[in-house]
Amino acid sequence: MTMTRAHCTLLFIVSTLICSSAAFSFRSHQRISRASTAATNTNRFHFEKNTAQDVSPPSQQHQRRRRPSSGMATQLQSSLSDENNNDVLDKITSEMKELAQCTSLVYNYLSKSDKEVSVEDVVLACDAVDDAATKSTTLSLRQRSHEFGRYHLLVKLLKSDYDAYVKTAEFLSPSRIARGDLPNVQDVIMNVVPVSKTDIDEATTTTTTTKSSSSDDATTIMGEDGQPLVADCDLQSMSYDESPLDKLLLSIFRNLVTKNTGGVSSAIPGIEGLLAQGREYMTQQLPEGVTYADHTEAQHTMVKNTLGGLMTPVLPPFYRIFMSGIVPNVGTEYDGKQFGPWFYAPTLTSIVTPTFFGFLVGPSKPNRRADGQRGGLVVEKCKFLQESGCKGLCLHQCKIPAQEFFKDELGLELTVKPNFVTQECQWSFGETPLPPEEDPSFPTGCLVGCESRKAMAGRKGEALCM
Repeated sequence: MTMTRAHCTLLFIVSTLICSSAAFSFRSHQRISRASTAATNTNRFHFEKNTAQDVSPPSQQHQRRRRPSSGMATQLQSSLSDENNNDVLDKITSEMKELAQCTSLVYNYLSKSDKEVSVEDVVLACDAVDDAATKSTTLSLRQRSHEFGRYHLLVKLLKSDYDAYVKTAEFLSPSRIARGDLPNVQDVIMNVVPVSKTDIDEATTTTTTTKSSSSDDATTIMGEDGQPLVADCDLQSMSYDESPLDKLLLSIFRNLVTKNTGGVSSAIPGIEGLLAQGREYMTQQLPEGVTYADHTEAQHTMVKNTLGGLMTPVLPPFYRIFMSGIVPNVGTEYDGKQFGPWFYAPTLTSIVTPTFFGFLVGPSKPNRRADGQRGGLVVEKCKFLQESGCKGLCLHQCKIPAQEFFKDELGLELTVKPNFVTQECQWSFGETPLPPEEDPSFPTGCLVGCESRKAMAGRKGEALCM
């Protein structure tokens, strides 16, 4: 079988683990030997001290039990050292066997082709994880190997059969797989109450009833314009810890928003003040002859200009050359032509982005795109959406301008898919987005508790959320 890059990486990791384990065992052996020697020396010291202090008559000394000689102490030390050496060698041998078995397990998981993976394979991997957890060792290598293998089985299922992946993830999470351990969650309904373990076939044919899913018998709330509203997120709000970098970037971003909106500002501190600026700009009275469609374009332009200012004039050209493969204007026939994006661009972008956009969206981490490839990023609970509660702000001051900025200014396609039920958000770098009106996962209508809708009440023909 041809060795893939993933297999080579795996063998390198396992080799590193083996060397680390051997070094750990050798250091443990040294510590045990030193402790044994120290204990023997201490006993010899006390023996010599007691012998020196014994000044009783010879007749009384003969009545006492004969003390061990220094030769006997040496034999005792040698015996103890041999026993410790045997224990260490047995431990090293056991660890090497465990590492070899875990390496074989991981290789078997990775060598399975995408089309060979079934729902049953994923469930059996869950069983293996649970079984290994009950027999956990110091390093838990077997449990971690099965968790690693289960993740890659889910990735393979994600690549080969997206619908089966979604149903399997809904069935197994969170009762058997934590939601954060899934490779992609954008269409996976969040089960608030863990479901019971049932037949494997049921995972591919049914969807469990959850608190966060919309049911047919749920009461539909209608808006002022007679259109159905989208239910608010009823999950617990997240509190965000802002680093000094987050505070600095937010301050710069707010100043740029004030500049690019013609002076719209707010005295409210933090992200709430930024959202107050955005809401005021979005809901302002429009001049005569300016339609709301024109104003939505103005919002997109404002955000793109703000993002460009935040990245400074240096970063976009650098990104365009080394990530997107766009030839700069240097007076050649290839000026402006794009030969990328390079294969590593989506992955590296998903790794770097959480550090510099956390001030807007909160904690996030790299994951897989809907096609199973690297380059995904999932926002755990979007700060921008949670604090605004506004689908219009999300759409016109985050989703669409971010997608357009990455495509037009950086040369990389981007799809942003917010989940209004959980307030998660999936960013997929290198994936071409659908227009909101053609995206079946993007709901129509405003959120129930949206303050912007109330501010726009009575203004006909101005749709905020589409």
